[in-house]
Amino acid sequence: MDIKRLAISVIVPHLNQPMALKTCLASLEAQSIPRDSFEIIVVDNGSVTLPTDVIAQYPGVRLLREARPGPGPARNTGVAAGSGEVLAFIDADCRAHCDWLSSVWRSLHSLPPGTVLGGDVRIWRDAKPHLDAIAAYESVFAYRFKLYIERDGYCGTGNMAMFRRDFHSVGPFAGIDVAEDMEWGQRAQRAGLRFRYIPEMIVFHPARSSLQELYVKWDRQLLHYRNMADGKPAWRLRWIAQALLVLASPAPGIITILMSDRLYGIGARTKAIAVMCAVRMHRVMTMLSLLRNRRAVAWNR
Repeated sequence: MDIKRLAISVIVPHLNQPMALKTCLASLEAQSIPRDSFEIIVVDNGSVTLPTDVIAQYPGVRLLREARPGPGPARNTGVAAGSGEVLAFIDADCRAHCDWLSSVWRSLHSLPPGTVLGGDVRIWRDAKPHLDAIAAYESVFAYRFKLYIERDGYCGTGNMAMFRRDFHSVGPFAGIDVAEDMEWGQRAQRAGLRFRYIPEMIVFHPARSSLQELYVKWDRQLLHYRNMADGKPAWRLRWIAQALLVLASPAPGIITILMSDRLYGIGARTKAIAVMCAVRMHRVMTMLSLLRNRRAVAWNR
C-alpha cells in the first residue's frame, strides 16, 4: 500500500486525561503504516495542566490549544493546523488498533468519492477473567457506530475519517451546546456525503468505572439532544413521546443483550441487564426534568 509522506492528519482533542492520552499516542505510534505517512495533532481544550510531559515522550507529535470549550472546536483547530489529505479523528481516551490507519487509507481509496468512514469502537478488556457490570453493559450499548451510521446516517467523532476536501465541503464542527457529531452528520448528508461503516477500522475505549459516570455521560448527551430540539414545532410533545419510548425500551434491550456476540455467559448478560434498566430509568427521569429549563453543557466534567 503506497502512502505518501504526511498523507493523514490524526486529530486528538484532549482535556484533563494525560495518562489516557499517553496510551492513545502509544497506539498511534504503533500503527502498521510508515510513521512518516501521518502526523499526530493533539489539541488541548483547557486542561488544568497541559500534557507537555506526555507529548515530550513522542517526538513529532504537535500540541495545540483551543480556548473555546468542546471537542468540536478542538477538532476544528487540529484540522486547520494539519496538512494531510485525509483526516482521521480519535478521542484521547481511546487506543487504536495497529491497522486502524491502514484501514482508513485503504477504505477511502476504494470507496466512491464523498464517503465518510466510521469504524468499530470496542470496550477495552484488560486481563481480568470476567467483565464487571459496567463493562458488560457498555460492551453491548456503548459506541454503537454501526447502528448510528446505518440507521441514522451519522458517525461518532471518536472513530471517523474522511478526505479533507469533504470535511471542508460541510464546514467545521459545532460547539459544545449540541451533539457535534450528529449535527455535523446531518449537514454532511445535506451536502451529499454518505457514511460507510468499516468493521476493520477499530479503536478501543475503556469502560466507565461506575454507574455515576454512565449517568454523567447520558446527562450530557440528553442536554445536547434537548438543545437541538428546542424551538422546533411541538418539541415538548416529541420529547415526552421519546421519554415514553425509553421507558418501554428495556424489554427489547434484554433481547439485544441475550443475542449479543460481545458477551459470553449468563453472568455477564445478567449484569448488563441490571445496568441497562438503571440507565434507562435515569434517562427517563432526566428527560422529564429537562422539559422545564435549558442548561449549559459541560465537557468531560
